[in-house]
Amino acid sequence: MENCCYFDTLTELPNRALLNDRLKQGIVQAVRHKLWLSVFFLDLDRFKILNDTLGHFAGDLLLQNVAKRLRSCVRESDTVARFGGDEFVILLTDFVDEQSAAQHSAEIAKKILDVLSQPFDLSGNQFITSGSIGFTLFPKDGSSVDELIKNADTAMYQAKASGRNNYQHFSDSMRSDALTRSTLENDLHHALPNQELVVYYQPLIDLQTTPNQIIGFEALLRWNHPRKGLISPDDFIPIAEETGMIVAIGEWVLKTACKQFKIWRDQGQPQLKKICVNLSARQFLQNDLAHSIWQCLDSTGLDARFLEIEITETVMMQHMSEVIRVLQQLMQMGVTVSLDDFGTGYSSLTYLKKFPINSLKIDRSFVRDILNDPDDKVIVHSIILIARQMRLEIIAEGIENNEQATYLMQAGCRFGQGFLYSKPLPADGLIDLFPLLDY
Repeated sequence: MENCCYFDTLTELPNRALLNDRLKQGIVQAVRHKLWLSVFFLDLDRFKILNDTLGHFAGDLLLQNVAKRLRSCVRESDTVARFGGDEFVILLTDFVDEQSAAQHSAEIAKKILDVLSQPFDLSGNQFITSGSIGFTLFPKDGSSVDELIKNADTAMYQAKASGRNNYQHFSDSMRSDALTRSTLENDLHHALPNQELVVYYQPLIDLQTTPNQIIGFEALLRWNHPRKGLISPDDFIPIAEETGMIVAIGEWVLKTACKQFKIWRDQGQPQLKKICVNLSARQFLQNDLAHSIWQCLDSTGLDARFLEIEITETVMMQHMSEVIRVLQQLMQMGVTVSLDDFGTGYSSLTYLKKFPINSLKIDRSFVRDILNDPDDKVIVHSIILIARQMRLEIIAEGIENNEQATYLMQAGCRFGQGFLYSKPLPADGLIDLFPLLDY
């Protein structure tokens, strides 16, 4: 008998106990009638950031609204349950074969991602979220409640690793991937205290000088794993963000980069004007970010005007009012702000003019084919024109040859970086680059 003990009080969805009961019944019916069923595991992207910035009341409102949208995506006979926190499990039943189960599950997953992408109004605050979904099919992907949910959860993590806001159907290969991820996460907990993390630096070049002059560096994190060697940031940064380790790691990167840049300046490199440090969404939306940066500058002795913080369009759009407040605090301190990967996300001029930023970075995807792709040429020229009109600096990423550099320089792009000048290197590997590069 279903009663209040089986429903989540916040969302009014079935809770974990009722879900388990319905899933057990679904398996029994599927076996008896030779049917298939599907189990979804859904996790909201960046939910913890919302709670940290706008508070738990806004988080609760989001969960209630998400619950309503999820119910609208499935049949009355299906089950949408709140599994815990920002996690939901969906049970779809009565499929006649594997093909129809897989096809219908993919259609429902796409529908869910679409409805979640629409803005949420949380008491006047516009919030945009997304979901990562994994799904499993009975009987192929598991024979018990625990196995089906566990494998759907594994597929969900694969969706997150694939860039979030997507869905994945569980496969056997995901088991080994999940084990690898778990091992990596465990090792990452020891990386900072064991001094395995290293900051690499990629030069920022003034394209309008002859010879080309290094005017600064972008700080890039690397992990020198004791057994696996250098691990790509793409493999461990998402884990650091999901687990919250990115906050401590990010503070270490910031302090290390500022300290190193101060050393270079003190050693007689007056042409160096900026050290750029990337901030993740979780770092940027800390309540005490401005104070943390001030402490870093104070402890390293670096003047605020030499520090440039890089954020992405996605970060800016998630919490607009909070982002503007933090950016204003940084501007007041004298820290500059760069919008990274411009042109790959929302790229709304209406939004762009609201944010106090100093520079735009043209994403490498536009630079790569700029000599041959007419569309990329139009995009790059448009970004440069926008930057000029808004009195913003413009930086092009991913310059790999002289032809690209010349084209960008003639188009009016002031600064650039890329393998043409130098790949990212540890501090002691940059000695030969000072003080000038001649190309």
